[in-house]
Amino acid sequence: MTKQPFDTLPLSQQAGIICNDPRFQKFAATRSGLPDRHFTAEAAAEYLREVCQIASRRDLAANTIAQIRFQALRTEFDAWTGKIATQR
Repeated sequence: MTKQPFDTLPLSQQAGIICNDPRFQKFAATRSGLPDRHFTAEAAAEYLREVCQIASRRDLAANTIAQIRFQALRTEFDAWTGKIATQR
């Protein structure tokens, strides 16, 4: 079975994957002002839903504004992890 590139996955699936990433959990905790040792995948998912202003990650499939918010969140996360350069 061939692994599908992350960027080609549905946004709801991308959201599920990053919420399970310990780095995203730490990022979300930092952004929330909470200690990261208590931040779980579910807490990260709640943070993502709050930022994207959606009730469920499934809402990313049809909500254009939420999609834009999610892409911005991913960009911030990628910059935070050093995957992409930050703006000066």
